[in-house]
Amino acid sequence: MTAPERDDGAPWRNFYGRRHGKKLRRGQARLMATKLAELAPPGVSWDKNPERHPIDLEAFFPGKEAIWLEIGFGGGEHMIAQASRYPEIGLIGAEPYINGVAMLLSAIERSGIQNLAVTDADARDVMDVLPPGSISRVFLNYPDPWPKSRHHKRRFVNRENIDQLARVMAPGADLRIATDIEDYVRHSLEHFQNDPRFRWTANGPEDWRVAWPDWPSTRYEAKAIREGRKPRYLTFARLAE
Repeated sequence: MTAPERDDGAPWRNFYGRRHGKKLRRGQARLMATKLAELAPPGVSWDKNPERHPIDLEAFFPGKEAIWLEIGFGGGEHMIAQASRYPEIGLIGAEPYINGVAMLLSAIERSGIQNLAVTDADARDVMDVLPPGSISRVFLNYPDPWPKSRHHKRRFVNRENIDQLARVMAPGADLRIATDIEDYVRHSLEHFQNDPRFRWTANGPEDWRVAWPDWPSTRYEAKAIREGRKPRYLTFARLAE
């Protein structure tokens, strides 16, 4: 049985997770009402039946050498660090958790960084409107592990999303997954190592035990380490077909 379609032809998708936390401060609410609209990539929004129009990335990020995508950016610490370190790239971040979006917007206003696009839409809806082969790097940092077996289908790493990643990632692009959950490591390896469109780039244990050279450790990661969980860093390369 196939999933029902929306008016735009895309399948209906269930969303699992929180959209709201504690009430936003006045300044955060202002940024959500103003700054978010300025930074949101066109053609995608959090809507029961949004329109779908392919994004003209050259028009949205004129002159950028490459476009990266961060899926679920939390409070935005990683996005700010990457955008600051690599001003020559354009970085799109998707995070449905409103409080996290508000935190990132506040950080952008303080820092003045100008190579970020931000949306509170589901990352799957963002990928719907990205041109094929347009993304040079994807970040999936500490995704919700959905630890119960019956909830594993809710994990971001699944067949539908891997198909979308394969479509939007350019040959040679890399997908970085950071997680402190060993079962999510196994889950990710099982899915990507069995997919001929991707290759795990590790040559030895240090390649997944040690963070990437430009990795900015986050508050979440620091908490995981304090609580005895070991972060793991997986890189999968998109192969040419």
